[in-house]
Amino acid sequence: MNRINLLSQRLANQIAAGEVVERPASVAKELLENSLDAGADRIEIDLEQGGVKLLRVKDNGSGIVKDDLALALSRHATSKITNLEDLESIGSLGFRGEALASISSVSRLAMMSRSDSDEEDNGWKVQVEGQNMNAKVEPIAHPRGTTVEVRDLFFNTPARKKFLKTEKTEFTRIDEIVKRIALSRFDVQFSLQHNQRSIHKLLPAKSEQEQQRRVALVCGPAFVENSVYIDVERAGLRLWGWVSLPTFSRSQADLQCFYVNGRIIRDKLVTHAVKQAYRDVLFHGRHPAYVLYLELDPAIVDVNVHPTKHEVRFRDSRLVHDFLFSSLHKALAEVTPKDQMTGETSNPNIKIVDLPSSENKQAKAFVFQSPLSLQEASPPPYQVDPHSAGGSLASVQDQLAVLAKLSSDNEEVPPLGYAVAQIHGIYILAQNKEGLIIVDMHAAHERITYERMKLACENEELKMQPLLVPLSIAVSQAEADCAEEQQQVLLKLGIELERVSAEAIVIRQVPSILKDSNIEQMVRDVLSDVLEYGSSDRIQSHQDALLSTMACHGSVRANRHLTIPEMNALLRDMEATERSGQCNHGRPTWVYQSLDELDKLFLRGQ
Repeated sequence: MNRINLLSQRLANQIAAGEVVERPASVAKELLENSLDAGADRIEIDLEQGGVKLLRVKDNGSGIVKDDLALALSRHATSKITNLEDLESIGSLGFRGEALASISSVSRLAMMSRSDSDEEDNGWKVQVEGQNMNAKVEPIAHPRGTTVEVRDLFFNTPARKKFLKTEKTEFTRIDEIVKRIALSRFDVQFSLQHNQRSIHKLLPAKSEQEQQRRVALVCGPAFVENSVYIDVERAGLRLWGWVSLPTFSRSQADLQCFYVNGRIIRDKLVTHAVKQAYRDVLFHGRHPAYVLYLELDPAIVDVNVHPTKHEVRFRDSRLVHDFLFSSLHKALAEVTPKDQMTGETSNPNIKIVDLPSSENKQAKAFVFQSPLSLQEASPPPYQVDPHSAGGSLASVQDQLAVLAKLSSDNEEVPPLGYAVAQIHGIYILAQNKEGLIIVDMHAAHERITYERMKLACENEELKMQPLLVPLSIAVSQAEADCAEEQQQVLLKLGIELERVSAEAIVIRQVPSILKDSNIEQMVRDVLSDVLEYGSSDRIQSHQDALLSTMACHGSVRANRHLTIPEMNALLRDMEATERSGQCNHGRPTWVYQSLDELDKLFLRGQ
């Protein structure tokens, strides 16, 4: 065994670089955050060979004075805190005090800066050379702000360099970092150039419309068209941003951006809360898309717990989890069919069909239906048998009344319109002022029945079923401690238990609706959730699954013929029911085609 030695400064920095500098994207993230903390509102990023040969970040921030340039490349040197009080309430994008030192230890780094505090100073340049990382400072002409050049990344650590991916892959990761940081600061202009080719130039976005345009540039226009803007403030917390409609889901969790006080994070507590909010409306195996911003007091969140600053730690994790879940759950429940009609026209007086001539009265009657009446003197084109299954007199009158409402300029038509037919005993065809709606009647009725059953269960409160023979379960000491501490919380979920030893609990009562389920596994899952997230939705999830099955069996089945009034009643119920856009399994209950989209299908007007 060798004797204990003090590591050289360079080797210590290279070890620290193993945590901070994983690839060129890690360097880009650190430098961009430093520029934003310096107050820059214009940042330029220039890359060569995916950032491995050159990664340059130039900003117009406050700059660095001459005496601090060399110090900035030292370990544990930062301008973001000065004492313990600053550490407990971090208002910046975070720090480790090792980023620049670590980057300079595995690359050829040069930093040019001009501080706004000295008007006569034209700027200075510092670069690190030699094994001992001696900083060399020299004068240079530079505008206000800072430029950091990182060349030949990992040139002196070939073991790290061989783990880098292709140039295209490394550039894609930097591009993703730039786009995600651009979403955190709408007031800043970002320019990205790769191999002398301009990739992005994101101008400052001040108005809500400009912000939506930036979101569309980063996440795609389809996301903005299929998302809902939310803004909720409660208990000192504010959540705002865009969440996708459940019908706009993805096969991977690749379009999920979450920011805490302007810092992008990936946190399992946040992911769980969002997933829980979408649980009742998302198809199995799909992932929601969102760009969300959480604002809270910096003193109740620790943003400096991870070397790469990807994770945060909330002082009251249960409060944050419940706030995120309840805000998103309510926002998704309040989405109406009108919100989902992206092709809705802005002209309320537009006619569905405009005939150039009124000479053909029969054609006009067929299109507008208003001149056609059962009291007309002219005989109808066909005889109606009032005793036939689908052609009763009342049915025809209902259909004519509906078509008259659709053709009337003064009549206000509901978002899902009025039913005009049923096809194959499965789908309802409905028409509104702007287009065509196709409804899966079983899926729609299933959601309506399910929501009514959930409401009935909530109003009657949770009924508990005492176990004839109390169930004893062996658990870990941590789970037993949790069960004892959270006894009242678990009782609200319908579980009555008590601790009988250091590693055993006894269950005495469970929710009556779940008495036939696997009680031991359910309780273990609930305790695991409470330990991990501070709360659990397992009971609600099991209960909802049972209600969903019951609703499925209680809904109208395929091949059942509905009358026009029955179909319209279903449409009105859908408009009044929460989450009616999806069935209990996450499938869409209706689709919409605007008149413009239908015209394109048939090449009308082209």
